Amino acid sequence: MISERLRTAVGVWRTDGPPSFPIDRSDIRRWAIATYWPQEPPRLYWDEAFARTTRWGGIIAPDDFNPFAWPVPRAEVGPPLHRALPGEAGQRMLNGGVEFAFAQPMRPGDVITSRTRVKDLNEREGRFGLMLYIRLERELRNQRDELVRNRIDTVIRY
Repeated sequence: MISERLRTAVGVWRTDGPPSFPIDRSDIRRWAIATYWPQEPPRLYWDEAFARTTRWGGIIAPDDFNPFAWPVPRAEVGPPLHRALPGEAGQRMLNGGVEFAFAQPMRPGDVITSRTRVKDLNEREGRFGLMLYIRLERELRNQRDELVRNRIDTVIRY
């Protein structure tokens, strides 16, 4: 099930398109309101005076903040590596889970870039027959090239 296209993609980083727009304090506030609704979000996400008194020294974005939630013109980077091309084995897919690791928080003014690679591949026998496990790693970095977030998705093709 492991195609040559996938085998040669292992470990090769691909840029996911242009960077985000600069993160705006209002974007962070709205994201926090939406994700904490109907409760009030923590002041760290919207109250600058309070946020300055914390270990962060200012407003930060919630860990799950998505700087690409607002449309950014996307570059054509080719077909997604985890999807089978016509004729390749494993035309059906399952979500095998997601792992997150958080590093530097996103802050107002940050510009985020994203890149993805096939981290690893393996085949296993399952109740649907031979199954291909693809682990995709996505890194988000800020304008200082500091790691912001690392995400690993497991895609199961069968």
